[in-house]
Amino acid sequence: MLMNSMRLFTGMQERRLDALVATMPENVTYASGFWAMSQWIRRGPQAYVLTPVPALGEPVVIASSGLIDLAADPNVWVKDILRFGKFVIERTPDVPLDAHDSRIAELMAQDDEGEAVGALVKAIKMRGLQRARIGVDEIGILPQYWDRLAEALPDATLVRAADVFRYARAIKTAEEIRRLRRSAEIADLSIQSALAAAREGATEMDLARAFHGRTIAEGGLPVLGCIGVGARSAMTNVQPSERKLARGDVIRFDVGGRYRHYRADIARNGVLGEPNHKLAHYHRAIRVGLERAIAMIRPGVRAADVFEACVETVRREGIGHYQRSHVGHGIGLDGYDAPNIAPSSTDVFEEGMVICVETPYYEMGFAGLQVEDTLVVTRDGVESFMVSGTELRVV
Repeated sequence: MLMNSMRLFTGMQERRLDALVATMPENVTYASGFWAMSQWIRRGPQAYVLTPVPALGEPVVIASSGLIDLAADPNVWVKDILRFGKFVIERTPDVPLDAHDSRIAELMAQDDEGEAVGALVKAIKMRGLQRARIGVDEIGILPQYWDRLAEALPDATLVRAADVFRYARAIKTAEEIRRLRRSAEIADLSIQSALAAAREGATEMDLARAFHGRTIAEGGLPVLGCIGVGARSAMTNVQPSERKLARGDVIRFDVGGRYRHYRADIARNGVLGEPNHKLAHYHRAIRVGLERAIAMIRPGVRAADVFEACVETVRREGIGHYQRSHVGHGIGLDGYDAPNIAPSSTDVFEEGMVICVETPYYEMGFAGLQVEDTLVVTRDGVESFMVSGTELRVV
Protein backbone atom coordinates (compact mmCIF):
# COMPACT_ATOMS: atom_id res chain seq x y z
CA MET A 1 0.00 0.00 0.00
CA LEU A 2 1.21 3.49 -0.90
CA MET A 3 -1.12 5.40 1.41
CA ASN A 4 -0.05 6.54 4.86
CA SER A 5 -3.36 5.38 6.29
CA MET A 6 -2.61 6.32 9.89
CA ARG A 7 -1.75 9.87 8.86
CA LEU A 8 -4.82 10.09 6.59
CA PHE A 9 -7.19 8.93 9.32
CA THR A 10 -5.60 11.35 11.78
CA GLY A 11 -6.27 14.18 9.33
CA MET A 12 -9.85 13.00 8.90
CA GLN A 13 -10.35 12.86 12.65
CA GLU A 14 -9.06 16.41 13.07
CA ARG A 15 -11.65 17.58 10.51
CA ARG A 16 -14.40 15.38 12.06
CA LEU A 17 -14.90 13.51 8.78
CA ASP A 18 -16.71 10.19 8.49
CA ALA A 19 -15.37 9.61 4.99
CA LEU A 20 -13.08 11.14 2.39
CA VAL A 21 -13.45 11.22 -1.40
CA ALA A 22 -10.34 11.38 -3.60
CA THR A 23 -10.98 13.10 -6.95
CA MET A 24 -7.69 14.43 -8.39
CA PRO A 25 -5.56 11.81 -10.14
CA GLU A 26 -2.69 11.84 -7.63
CA ASN A 27 -5.09 11.34 -4.73
CA VAL A 28 -7.03 8.59 -6.52
CA THR A 29 -3.79 6.66 -7.02
CA TYR A 30 -2.66 7.44 -3.48
CA ALA A 31 -5.87 6.13 -1.92
CA SER A 32 -6.18 2.93 -3.96
CA GLY A 33 -3.25 2.16 -6.28
CA PHE A 34 -5.60 2.78 -9.23
CA TRP A 35 -3.90 4.77 -12.00
CA ALA A 36 -6.83 6.35 -13.83
CA MET A 37 -4.94 7.07 -17.05
CA SER A 38 -7.48 9.38 -18.68
CA GLN A 39 -7.34 11.68 -15.64
CA TRP A 40 -3.58 12.01 -16.03
CA ILE A 41 -3.55 12.87 -19.73
CA ARG A 42 -6.52 15.23 -20.17
CA ARG A 43 -8.88 17.44 -18.21
CA GLY A 44 -12.38 16.38 -17.26
CA PRO A 45 -12.52 12.58 -16.80
CA GLN A 46 -13.73 11.57 -13.35
CA ALA A 47 -12.54 8.80 -11.07
CA TYR A 48 -13.07 8.66 -7.32
CA VAL A 49 -12.08 6.70 -4.25
CA LEU A 50 -14.39 6.72 -1.23
CA THR A 51 -12.47 6.06 2.00
CA PRO A 52 -14.64 5.77 5.13
CA VAL A 53 -13.14 5.77 8.60
CA PRO A 54 -12.30 2.12 9.47
CA ALA A 55 -15.43 1.57 11.58
CA LEU A 56 -17.69 2.47 8.65
CA GLY A 57 -16.51 0.01 6.04
CA GLU A 58 -13.98 -0.64 3.31
CA PRO A 59 -13.01 1.88 0.61
CA VAL A 60 -14.61 1.85 -2.85
CA VAL A 61 -13.14 2.78 -6.25
CA ILE A 62 -15.46 4.48 -8.77
CA ALA A 63 -14.02 3.93 -12.25
CA SER A 64 -15.04 4.47 -15.84
CA SER A 65 -15.78 1.22 -17.66
CA GLY A 66 -13.11 2.17 -20.19
CA LEU A 67 -10.48 2.01 -17.43
CA ILE A 68 -11.53 -1.31 -15.96
CA ASP A 69 -8.32 -3.03 -17.07
CA LEU A 70 -6.39 -0.56 -14.90
CA ALA A 71 -8.82 -0.86 -11.99
CA ALA A 72 -8.41 -4.65 -12.18
CA ASP A 73 -4.61 -4.39 -11.91
CA PRO A 74 -3.29 -6.53 -9.02
CA ASN A 75 -1.49 -3.46 -7.62
CA VAL A 76 -4.88 -1.85 -6.88
CA TRP A 77 -5.42 -2.80 -3.25
CA VAL A 78 -9.02 -1.52 -3.08
CA LYS A 79 -11.05 -4.44 -4.37
CA ASP A 80 -14.58 -3.02 -4.12
CA ILE A 81 -15.11 -1.30 -7.49
CA LEU A 82 -18.17 0.32 -9.06
CA ARG A 83 -18.01 1.07 -12.76
CA PHE A 84 -19.91 3.61 -14.84
CA GLY A 85 -20.37 4.33 -18.54
CA LYS A 86 -20.86 2.13 -21.58
CA PHE A 87 -17.78 0.40 -22.92
CA VAL A 88 -17.60 -2.82 -24.92
CA ILE A 89 -14.93 -5.49 -24.48
CA GLU A 90 -15.48 -8.62 -26.58
CA ARG A 91 -14.34 -12.11 -25.59
CA THR A 92 -13.23 -15.02 -27.73
CA PRO A 93 -15.43 -18.04 -26.90
CA ASP A 94 -13.94 -21.11 -25.18
CA VAL A 95 -10.56 -19.46 -24.50
CA PRO A 96 -9.50 -19.62 -20.84
CA LEU A 97 -8.64 -16.28 -19.25
CA ASP A 98 -5.69 -15.52 -17.01
CA ALA A 99 -6.24 -14.02 -13.55
CA HIS A 100 -6.11 -10.41 -14.74
CA ASP A 101 -8.51 -10.94 -17.64
CA SER A 102 -10.84 -12.90 -15.37
CA ARG A 103 -10.94 -9.96 -12.99
CA ILE A 104 -11.75 -7.63 -15.90
CA ALA A 105 -14.57 -9.93 -17.00
CA GLU A 106 -15.90 -10.06 -13.44
CA LEU A 107 -16.01 -6.27 -13.16
CA MET A 108 -17.54 -5.81 -16.61
CA ALA A 109 -20.31 -8.22 -15.61
CA GLN A 110 -21.37 -5.78 -12.87
CA ASP A 111 -24.10 -3.22 -13.44
CA ASP A 112 -23.22 -0.02 -15.27
CA GLU A 113 -23.95 2.75 -12.77
CA GLY A 114 -24.52 5.24 -15.59
CA GLU A 115 -22.25 8.15 -14.69
CA ALA A 116 -19.58 9.11 -12.18
CA VAL A 117 -21.60 10.97 -9.57
CA GLY A 118 -24.36 8.36 -9.60
CA ALA A 119 -21.80 5.65 -8.93
CA LEU A 120 -20.24 7.69 -6.12
CA VAL A 121 -23.64 8.29 -4.53
CA LYS A 122 -24.34 4.55 -4.67
CA ALA A 123 -21.01 3.83 -2.95
CA ILE A 124 -21.79 6.38 -0.23
CA LYS A 125 -25.22 4.84 0.39
CA MET A 126 -23.75 1.32 0.35
CA ARG A 127 -21.61 2.38 3.31
CA GLY A 128 -24.53 4.04 5.10
CA LEU A 129 -22.95 7.49 4.79
CA GLN A 130 -25.87 9.43 3.31
CA ARG A 131 -26.16 11.52 6.50
CA ALA A 132 -22.43 11.68 7.20
CA ARG A 133 -19.87 14.46 7.18
CA ILE A 134 -17.89 13.74 3.99
CA GLY A 135 -14.69 15.43 2.94
CA VAL A 136 -14.36 15.83 -0.82
CA ASP A 137 -11.05 16.62 -2.50
CA GLU A 138 -12.28 19.67 -4.39
CA ILE A 139 -9.45 19.81 -6.92
CA GLY A 140 -10.43 16.99 -9.28
CA ILE A 141 -14.23 17.15 -9.27
CA LEU A 142 -15.91 19.44 -11.78
CA PRO A 143 -18.10 22.14 -10.15
CA GLN A 144 -21.30 20.86 -11.73
CA TYR A 145 -20.52 17.38 -10.40
CA TRP A 146 -20.07 18.77 -6.88
CA ASP A 147 -23.49 20.41 -7.21
CA ARG A 148 -25.06 17.16 -8.36
CA LEU A 149 -23.43 15.29 -5.47
CA ALA A 150 -24.85 17.79 -2.99
CA GLU A 151 -28.32 17.53 -4.56
CA ALA A 152 -28.24 13.73 -4.40
CA LEU A 153 -27.18 13.74 -0.72
CA PRO A 154 -29.32 16.44 0.90
CA ASP A 155 -28.76 15.05 4.42
CA ALA A 156 -24.97 14.78 4.12
CA THR A 157 -22.48 17.53 4.92
CA LEU A 158 -19.90 17.99 2.16
CA VAL A 159 -16.71 19.88 3.00
CA ARG A 160 -13.64 20.73 0.96
CA ALA A 161 -10.85 18.42 2.03
CA ALA A 162 -7.92 18.46 -0.41
CA ASP A 163 -5.81 19.67 2.51
CA VAL A 164 -6.35 16.33 4.28
CA PHE A 165 -4.62 14.56 1.40
CA ARG A 166 -1.83 17.17 1.42
CA TYR A 167 -1.34 16.50 5.12
CA ALA A 168 -1.26 12.71 4.67
CA ARG A 169 0.97 12.71 1.60
CA ALA A 170 3.61 14.86 3.29
CA ILE A 171 4.94 11.86 5.22
CA LYS A 172 5.90 9.02 2.92
CA THR A 173 5.52 5.31 3.56
CA ALA A 174 8.49 2.97 3.14
CA GLU A 175 7.25 1.94 -0.32
CA GLU A 176 6.85 5.56 -1.42
CA ILE A 177 10.40 6.32 -0.26
CA ARG A 178 11.71 3.33 -2.19
CA ARG A 179 10.02 4.47 -5.39
CA LEU A 180 11.12 8.09 -4.96
CA ARG A 181 14.71 7.02 -4.34
CA ARG A 182 14.72 4.98 -7.53
CA SER A 183 13.06 7.79 -9.49
CA ALA A 184 15.75 10.25 -8.39
CA GLU A 185 18.51 7.75 -9.20
CA ILE A 186 17.11 7.25 -12.71
CA ALA A 187 17.05 11.01 -13.33
CA ASP A 188 20.62 11.36 -12.07
CA LEU A 189 21.86 8.54 -14.29
CA SER A 190 19.98 10.05 -17.24
CA ILE A 191 21.80 13.37 -16.79
CA GLN A 192 25.09 11.46 -16.95
CA SER A 193 24.04 9.92 -20.27
CA ALA A 194 23.05 13.33 -21.63
CA LEU A 195 26.39 14.84 -20.61
CA ALA A 196 28.16 11.97 -22.33
CA ALA A 197 26.46 13.11 -25.55
CA ALA A 198 27.56 16.73 -25.10
CA ARG A 199 30.10 17.96 -27.64
CA GLU A 200 30.48 20.86 -30.05
CA GLY A 201 27.69 20.74 -32.61
CA ALA A 202 25.41 18.51 -30.52
CA THR A 203 21.95 20.01 -30.05
CA GLU A 204 19.72 20.38 -27.03
CA MET A 205 17.50 17.76 -28.67
CA ASP A 206 20.46 15.37 -28.85
CA LEU A 207 20.92 15.76 -25.11
CA ALA A 208 17.19 15.30 -24.54
CA ARG A 209 17.16 12.08 -26.57
CA ALA A 210 20.05 10.73 -24.52
CA PHE A 211 18.39 11.79 -21.29
CA HIS A 212 14.94 10.35 -21.97
CA GLY A 213 16.37 7.22 -23.59
CA ARG A 214 18.30 6.41 -20.42
CA THR A 215 15.21 7.13 -18.31
CA ILE A 216 13.22 4.55 -20.27
CA ALA A 217 16.11 2.05 -20.24
CA GLU A 218 16.25 2.31 -16.43
CA GLY A 219 12.53 1.57 -16.05
CA GLY A 220 11.21 5.11 -15.76
CA LEU A 221 8.96 7.22 -17.96
CA PRO A 222 9.66 10.78 -19.21
CA VAL A 223 7.92 13.76 -17.60
CA LEU A 224 10.11 16.81 -17.08
CA GLY A 225 12.94 17.71 -19.45
CA CYS A 226 14.09 21.32 -19.21
CA ILE A 227 17.48 21.16 -20.98
CA GLY A 228 19.00 24.40 -22.24
CA VAL A 229 22.46 25.50 -23.35
CA GLY A 230 24.20 28.86 -23.56
CA ALA A 231 21.98 31.88 -23.00
CA ARG A 232 18.92 29.65 -23.45
CA SER A 233 19.77 27.96 -20.16
CA ALA A 234 18.44 31.10 -18.42
CA MET A 235 14.93 30.35 -19.70
CA THR A 236 13.25 28.99 -16.59
CA ASN A 237 11.13 26.42 -18.45
CA VAL A 238 13.42 25.90 -21.44
CA GLN A 239 12.36 23.15 -23.83
CA PRO A 240 15.01 21.40 -25.95
CA SER A 241 15.54 22.84 -29.42
CA GLU A 242 17.95 22.43 -32.31
CA ARG A 243 20.32 24.99 -30.70
CA LYS A 244 23.87 23.62 -31.07
CA LEU A 245 26.45 23.48 -28.33
CA ALA A 246 29.49 25.74 -28.65
CA ARG A 247 32.64 26.15 -26.56
CA GLY A 248 31.95 27.90 -23.28
CA ASP A 249 28.23 27.09 -23.25
CA VAL A 250 26.53 26.28 -19.97
CA ILE A 251 24.25 23.23 -19.99
CA ARG A 252 21.43 23.37 -17.44
CA PHE A 253 19.29 20.38 -16.54
CA ASP A 254 16.05 20.72 -14.56
CA VAL A 255 14.68 17.26 -15.16
CA GLY A 256 12.96 14.16 -13.88
CA GLY A 257 10.77 11.30 -14.97
CA ARG A 258 8.54 9.06 -12.94
CA TYR A 259 9.03 5.55 -11.62
CA ARG A 260 5.93 3.51 -10.76
CA HIS A 261 3.95 6.78 -10.63
CA TYR A 262 6.46 8.62 -8.38
CA ARG A 263 8.19 11.74 -9.61
CA ALA A 264 11.77 12.97 -9.79
CA ASP A 265 12.88 16.61 -9.96
CA ILE A 266 16.63 17.26 -9.86
CA ALA A 267 19.01 19.79 -11.39
CA ARG A 268 22.64 19.81 -12.48
CA ASN A 269 24.89 21.97 -14.67
CA GLY A 270 27.69 21.37 -17.14
CA VAL A 271 29.91 23.55 -19.28
CA LEU A 272 31.58 22.78 -22.59
CA GLY A 273 35.19 23.68 -21.87
CA GLU A 274 36.67 25.45 -18.86
CA PRO A 275 34.32 27.85 -17.03
CA ASN A 276 35.09 31.56 -16.87
CA HIS A 277 35.49 33.31 -13.51
CA LYS A 278 31.89 34.50 -13.21
CA LEU A 279 30.45 31.10 -14.01
CA ALA A 280 32.70 29.31 -11.53
CA HIS A 281 32.07 31.96 -8.84
CA TYR A 282 28.30 31.98 -9.22
CA HIS A 283 28.05 28.21 -9.41
CA ARG A 284 30.02 27.85 -6.20
CA ALA A 285 27.66 30.31 -4.48
CA ILE A 286 24.52 28.37 -5.31
CA ARG A 287 26.19 25.11 -4.26
CA VAL A 288 27.16 26.52 -0.87
CA GLY A 289 23.61 27.84 -0.42
CA LEU A 290 22.22 24.41 -1.19
CA GLU A 291 24.61 22.79 1.27
CA ARG A 292 23.61 25.28 3.98
CA ALA A 293 19.93 24.51 3.47
CA ILE A 294 20.48 20.75 3.57
CA ALA A 295 22.62 20.99 6.71
CA MET A 296 19.78 22.77 8.55
CA ILE A 297 16.99 20.33 7.73
CA ARG A 298 15.83 18.01 10.48
CA PRO A 299 12.52 17.32 12.22
CA GLY A 300 11.12 20.38 13.99
CA VAL A 301 12.94 22.98 11.84
CA ARG A 302 10.76 25.58 10.15
CA ALA A 303 10.84 25.61 6.34
CA ALA A 304 10.82 29.43 6.37
CA ASP A 305 14.02 29.49 8.45
CA VAL A 306 15.76 27.22 5.95
CA PHE A 307 14.68 29.53 3.13
CA GLU A 308 16.13 32.62 4.82
CA ALA A 309 19.44 30.93 5.63
CA CYS A 310 19.79 29.50 2.14
CA VAL A 311 19.19 32.79 0.31
CA GLU A 312 21.44 34.72 2.68
CA THR A 313 24.23 32.19 2.15
CA VAL A 314 24.09 32.49 -1.64
CA ARG A 315 24.25 36.27 -1.31
CA ARG A 316 27.18 36.15 1.07
CA GLU A 317 29.07 33.66 -1.12
CA GLY A 318 29.02 35.78 -4.25
CA ILE A 319 25.59 36.61 -5.71
CA GLY A 320 24.70 39.63 -3.61
CA HIS A 321 21.46 40.30 -5.48
CA TYR A 322 20.18 36.71 -5.22
CA GLN A 323 16.40 36.40 -4.81
CA ARG A 324 14.02 33.46 -4.73
CA SER A 325 10.36 32.76 -4.06
CA HIS A 326 11.20 29.27 -2.73
CA VAL A 327 14.21 26.97 -2.42
CA GLY A 328 12.47 23.64 -2.49
CA HIS A 329 9.36 21.55 -2.07
CA GLY A 330 8.11 18.11 -1.23
CA ILE A 331 7.76 15.50 -3.96
CA GLY A 332 5.78 12.32 -4.42
CA LEU A 333 3.02 11.34 -6.84
CA ASP A 334 2.96 15.04 -7.66
CA GLY A 335 6.00 17.17 -8.42
CA TYR A 336 5.02 19.53 -5.58
CA ASP A 337 3.96 17.99 -2.28
CA ALA A 338 4.27 19.49 1.19
CA PRO A 339 6.41 21.08 2.54
CA ASN A 340 6.99 24.34 0.68
CA ILE A 341 10.39 25.84 1.51
CA ALA A 342 9.38 29.47 1.14
CA PRO A 343 9.50 32.64 3.26
CA SER A 344 5.76 32.58 3.99
CA SER A 345 5.58 28.83 4.63
CA THR A 346 4.14 27.58 7.91
CA ASP A 347 5.43 24.05 7.22
CA VAL A 348 7.76 22.32 9.66
CA PHE A 349 10.01 19.44 8.61
CA GLU A 350 8.99 15.99 9.82
CA GLU A 351 10.66 12.61 9.62
CA GLY A 352 9.57 10.80 6.45
CA MET A 353 9.16 13.86 4.25
CA VAL A 354 10.82 13.55 0.84
CA ILE A 355 11.99 16.93 -0.41
CA CYS A 356 13.72 18.61 -3.32
CA VAL A 357 16.06 21.40 -2.22
CA GLU A 358 17.19 23.79 -4.95
CA THR A 359 19.00 27.05 -5.57
CA PRO A 360 18.30 28.18 -9.14
CA TYR A 361 19.69 31.38 -10.65
CA TYR A 362 18.61 32.82 -14.01
CA GLU A 363 20.34 35.73 -15.75
CA MET A 364 19.29 36.56 -19.30
CA GLY A 365 22.29 37.19 -21.51
CA PHE A 366 24.49 35.05 -19.25
CA ALA A 367 23.13 31.66 -18.21
CA GLY A 368 20.84 29.69 -15.97
CA LEU A 369 22.41 27.74 -13.11
CA GLN A 370 20.60 25.28 -10.88
CA VAL A 371 21.48 22.60 -8.38
CA GLU A 372 18.70 20.49 -6.88
CA ASP A 373 18.92 17.38 -4.73
CA THR A 374 16.25 14.98 -3.50
CA LEU A 375 16.42 13.82 0.11
CA VAL A 376 14.36 12.11 2.80
CA VAL A 377 14.12 13.68 6.24
CA THR A 378 15.40 11.27 8.89
CA ARG A 379 15.33 11.33 12.67
CA ASP A 380 18.60 13.26 12.84
CA GLY A 381 18.78 15.12 9.52
CA VAL A 382 18.48 14.00 5.92
CA GLU A 383 19.56 11.17 3.63
CA SER A 384 20.32 11.97 -0.01
CA PHE A 385 18.94 9.98 -2.92
CA MET A 386 21.52 11.39 -5.33
CA VAL A 387 24.08 9.37 -7.29
CA SER A 388 26.17 12.39 -8.34
CA GLY A 389 27.49 15.52 -6.66
CA THR A 390 26.50 19.09 -7.47
CA GLU A 391 29.83 20.20 -8.96
CA LEU A 392 29.87 21.99 -12.31
CA ARG A 393 30.60 19.27 -14.87
CA VAL A 394 33.30 20.23 -17.36
CA VAL A 395 32.75 18.32 -20.62
